[in-house]
Amino acid sequence: MTDTSNHTCEAEGCSKPASLQCPNCVKLELKNSFFCSQDCFRKSWSIHKAKHQVENPKATYDPFPSYRYTGSLRPVYPLSPRRAVPEDIPRPDYANDPRGYSRIEQSFGNAQIIAMTPEEIEKMRNVCKLGREVLDTAARAIKIGVTTDEIDRVVHEATIERKAYPSPLNYYQFPKSVCTSINEVVCHGIPDQRPLQDGDIINIDISLYKDGFHADLNKTYFVGNVDEQSKKLVKTTRECLQKAIDMVKPGVRYRDLGSAIEAHATANGFSVVRTYCGHGVGKMFHSAPNIPHYAKNKAIGIMKAGHVFTIEPMINAGSYNDQTWRDNWTAVTVDGKRSAQFEHTILVTETGYEILTGRLSDSPPSQLSF
Repeated sequence: MTDTSNHTCEAEGCSKPASLQCPNCVKLELKNSFFCSQDCFRKSWSIHKAKHQVENPKATYDPFPSYRYTGSLRPVYPLSPRRAVPEDIPRPDYANDPRGYSRIEQSFGNAQIIAMTPEEIEKMRNVCKLGREVLDTAARAIKIGVTTDEIDRVVHEATIERKAYPSPLNYYQFPKSVCTSINEVVCHGIPDQRPLQDGDIINIDISLYKDGFHADLNKTYFVGNVDEQSKKLVKTTRECLQKAIDMVKPGVRYRDLGSAIEAHATANGFSVVRTYCGHGVGKMFHSAPNIPHYAKNKAIGIMKAGHVFTIEPMINAGSYNDQTWRDNWTAVTVDGKRSAQFEHTILVTETGYEILTGRLSDSPPSQLSF
């Protein structure tokens, strides 16, 4: 903390003379923010830190200056305040939990895979169609100079316009309504003040909740003029997803999808992320089955009609290993090389599959067929 001239301590219930100022406030040039002691500062932190987000939004900084980043991407803070969801919109059980815990997910655990009823499948079709509409809306906002925070605003507003809840918001305390993963980010990127740059690739991961069910889908986009290797990476990733989807039908083992994905990725000189996997989705945001995207995995379960799940391979230009930024969310490649991802929510039918999150008749033209 920085020592300055005397002021009054801003801690609740304390009016002692104060001469210490929060170092982040100094960086942001925020005034009238003083404490009498380190103890008062620590006790007030949960309330005080909100000032960093709202009082000087044009002043940006790296919140983890001592972190050893693997690539050139940096977080650009402060984050904008949490966006509000109207009270009349039903929300999942974790939405108002202080820690963002989903009690239903925790109580259900890795139980058996549930086959949905025809009525539940219709609700899934509807929420997945809405999810696709929101993804398409986000795609139209992508251009050089637009911040990922602006994309978050677009996604949030498009979601609540459909009387749906943005599933990522407060899920295990995730602070935003969408994940935006740029360049070396594998997944779970937090929207912030960084403008998109010419040559970036960006994955937009959309999830929303309506009528008691979650939709989940994502796509990687080009920003401006992208290099040929990145184009090949994105194209290969999309092909990996399709090769796995083409296998879906009753009787197929979930573990077998990873073999098709890894074979195509490695044949093109890329690697498959192992830390994150596809999953069941529906009444719970994440449920059984777990669907690894790499070969020789130990996933349990056989596909049956009525199963609904995601396939969402993350393919890296270099090593398949990843690490996480100090925000405890942003997963990045360990070598700083680029990563791409595509995701669909899939229904197993009696004879094959149905892509619930597929393109709509008015979806924007694709850089790749998706």
